[in-house]
Amino acid sequence: MKLIIQIPCYNEESTLPATVRDLPRTIHSIDMIEYLVIDDGSRDRTVEVAKEAGVHHILKLSKNQGYAKAFAAGLEEALRLGADIIVTTDGDNQYNGADVSRLAKPILEGRADFVIGDRRVETIPHFSFVKKKLQKLGSWVVRVVSRSDVPDAACGFRAFSHEVALRLNVFSGYSPMLETLIQAGRNNMVILSVPIRTNPPLRESRLIRSTLGYVFYQALTIVRTFMIYEPLKFFGWFGLGAFSLGLLICARFLYYFFTGHGQGHVQSLILGSILLTIGFQLGLFGLLADLIAVNRRIVEEVQQKLRRH
Repeated sequence: MKLIIQIPCYNEESTLPATVRDLPRTIHSIDMIEYLVIDDGSRDRTVEVAKEAGVHHILKLSKNQGYAKAFAAGLEEALRLGADIIVTTDGDNQYNGADVSRLAKPILEGRADFVIGDRRVETIPHFSFVKKKLQKLGSWVVRVVSRSDVPDAACGFRAFSHEVALRLNVFSGYSPMLETLIQAGRNNMVILSVPIRTNPPLRESRLIRSTLGYVFYQALTIVRTFMIYEPLKFFGWFGLGAFSLGLLICARFLYYFFTGHGQGHVQSLILGSILLTIGFQLGLFGLLADLIAVNRRIVEEVQQKLRRH
């Protein structure tokens, strides 16, 4: 049984030594533990520091492509290296490395496919009140969309089985955490959450530069992922709403028309007709997107077979 801990990094020369130092060397039932650093075009000594820290594998990206691309590249490389379990952590030493065993345990015992750390956000002292509430709200939305019960959906400390890693696809250019969770839930994978510990921050977060920006990008990721996996429902509900409202407005016009008071209500007929057209078009978009989603699932199955070989 081989476990690979992947660490996406961008200019982490000051924090990477502490991150690697805290990672486990041995775990019960694991035969081999290896570390993989994905260097996302760092401009400092991240690569040299990784080598000095004893990192087994270093994957260098030619330029800075963002966390999501580095994460996806790490998954591909870990699969190529023969990982049975993949754990993802951050290079800023945000998470307690000793808790890798907590993440791996449910997969080793066959109780889960995908394990996500629970930081117990409300107990983190350096999180502001607003940030804690936004994290809670975002996790609730993701639970609904992903059909899971994960309390800390944005946590980046997580473990994947080999089979899960084969099936995951990262479309987002921002953060893959919510996207991969929704994918796993929609693909009926067994998802568990375990409590993990966090360390005091060594630097400011690079993903959360402003609260409004964070909320916008996370909401965009949720909506986009839901559109990919449930396009007929997404467009269908909006189309049904517009079509129903258009019917009501047109019915109102007809009532006035047949009672001899149609003059002055022509604008209602125009508005109702526009809404009926929009509703019909959204329904067609939903059907077309659903057909595309079927094709996507076929492509994903082909991709899984290619990854296996």
